[in-house]
Amino acid sequence: MIVVDANLLVYLFVAGTGTANAERVLRRDPVWAAPLLWRSEFRNAVLGVVRRRGLSRDDAVQAIRAAEDWMRGREYAVLSDNVFDLAIRSGCSAYDCEYVATADDLGVPLVTADRQVLTAFPRTAVSPQAF
Repeated sequence: MIVVDANLLVYLFVAGTGTANAERVLRRDPVWAAPLLWRSEFRNAVLGVVRRRGLSRDDAVQAIRAAEDWMRGREYAVLSDNVFDLAIRSGCSAYDCEYVATADDLGVPLVTADRQVLTAFPRTAVSPQAF
């Protein structure tokens, strides 16, 4: 099991430049988890693809439903205290620290391309390329 951020999930469910990396990570570990926040971030990222690349509304909704179905049962709540402490210590956003806290709670790596998170949490976070 690994924790993944919303961007990696978007790459898996919406074809784009990061899709090959996401598929490689999936082959290496097919059990992905995320904090509940992933849903909102996923929706927002897919909306960006609709606006920038012309993905249709129907294709976007289909990707969202597929991701939600696939992640069902592997979504976790995190303690606000933990997220807040990680954010204060690292300078990362509370959003990003939800992923870190989830990985820490589960004792698994966080796979993310976020450079700030990779730098701030080298014991927890690993890039898709290095995973």
